[in-house]
Amino acid sequence: MLRSMTGFGRCVAESGGLTQLWEIKSVNGRHLDIKWRLPAAVRSLETRLEKVVRGFASRGRVDISLTLHYAETAAPGQYFDAAQAGAMLDALRALAERRGDSFTPDYNVFLQLPALWSDADNDADEDLALRLEEGLTIALEDWNDARAREGKALATDMHSRILRMQEWREVIAERAPEIKEERAQALRERLAEALAAVGQEPEEGRFLQEITLLADRLDVSEELTRLDTHLERLRELLEAGRDAGRRLDFTLQECFREINTCGNKLPDVQLSRLVVDFKNELEKCREQVQNLE
Repeated sequence: MLRSMTGFGRCVAESGGLTQLWEIKSVNGRHLDIKWRLPAAVRSLETRLEKVVRGFASRGRVDISLTLHYAETAAPGQYFDAAQAGAMLDALRALAERRGDSFTPDYNVFLQLPALWSDADNDADEDLALRLEEGLTIALEDWNDARAREGKALATDMHSRILRMQEWREVIAERAPEIKEERAQALRERLAEALAAVGQEPEEGRFLQEITLLADRLDVSEELTRLDTHLERLRELLEAGRDAGRRLDFTLQECFREINTCGNKLPDVQLSRLVVDFKNELEKCREQVQNLE
C-alpha cells in the first residue's frame, strides 16, 4: 500500500495501574530518522522499541513521544544519588570558603535536578516492555492508517496527471511527422530561392542529403517510445504501493529528460506550449512524490 511520509498516530492504553499515551508525528525525510521522547524509566528500551518502528516505516523523520501515568499503588520507587549530591555540596562549600562567603545549602534545589533521580529499578522489566511494545504497535497502526489515506489521495491525483501526460504524448506523436514534412518543404523552398539568386538549379541529390539530415534532427520516435515506457512504469509503481517513493522520483526525472529532448528537437509553437505544460505536470508529480514513502 502506498503511504505518505506525513502522518499522525495516537494510542492511549491502560493496564495494571499504568496508563501509556503514545503520540507519533512524521514529516518528509530521505532516510528513516527516529526521534524519541521517553520517560527516564524506560529509556533503556529505546533500541528494542526502535525495532518495532522499523517494521512499520522505511523513510521519513518520525517523532515519537510517550507519557506514563502510574496509579498511586503502582508508581515505581525513586532512587536519589546521595553520593553525587554530597560531592556537589562539598564542591560548593569549598568554593564559598575560598571566596569568604557563608554557605547554607538549599536542599529543595535537588528536587529540580533530574540527573540525581532515577527509578529504583533502572532496567524496565519484561512485563512493562511487552506492554509498551503493544501500545506502540497500536499507535503505529493508527499512524499508518493516516499515512495510507493520504497516500491514496496522492496516488489518485498522480494517476489523473499521468493520464493527461499520456494524452499529450499521443498529440506529440501525431504532430511530429507533420512538423517533419513542414520543415522539409520550408527547406526545399529556401534552397531553391538561394540557388535561384545565384542563377543555379537545385540538385536533387544535395536536397535529399539535407532532408535526411533534417529528418534525423527532428526524429523523436526513440524519445517518445522511452517516454511511453516511463509513464507506464509510473502507473505500475503507484499500483505496486509500498516503498515506491525513490523509484517514482527517478522515473519522473527520466520522463523530464525525454520530454525536454522532444521540445528541443521539435521547433513548433503548438508543441512548445504542450511541452511546457507537460513539464509543469511532471514537476507537480515530483512535489507529490516527495511526500511518499
